[in-house]
Amino acid sequence: MNAYMTPWLAMSLNNAWANATLYSSIQNLSAEAFTAKRPGFFPTLSQTLNHIYEVDLYYLDALESGGKGRTVFDRDEVTIASDLARLQLEADIRLATFCGRLNDNTIAEMRTTERDSGPVEENVAALLLHLVQHQIHHRGQAHVQLSEAGVSPPQLDDFYLTHGRVPSAEAYWS
Repeated sequence: MNAYMTPWLAMSLNNAWANATLYSSIQNLSAEAFTAKRPGFFPTLSQTLNHIYEVDLYYLDALESGGKGRTVFDRDEVTIASDLARLQLEADIRLATFCGRLNDNTIAEMRTTERDSGPVEENVAALLLHLVQHQIHHRGQAHVQLSEAGVSPPQLDDFYLTHGRVPSAEAYWS
């Protein structure tokens, strides 16, 4: 394992790769198909991917101590897939940059999250683990929605393995 790439950075790069791979599979999907009703927790692929993005904004704001809190949710749904892909990439770069700067001290720090019941102090490591798990959870739902739209969902779980390893993961193991 590369001493310069922490597991946190590797997880954030895996997350960015999975999002980019997912978005590449929908690049030819029509706007109508992107916003059409589909089975899932959120009723459209657009709403599912917007949810991933805005929750990323929420936790990134907390991790970076940005002070925006729940106001990050005060936004219009992005219904053009290529626009949302660009925004998600920007969020993924922010997350990877944050993770690339982590050290033993910052990973143990506390951050404030704004909840309906008031502010809650959370550990940076726990916030990162939750953020990554949240994305995995909803990308799985997007898989079902893609399949229902007639698009073969992409393989998203071979990032680190020798079999199927992607180039951006290779540095982790060299």
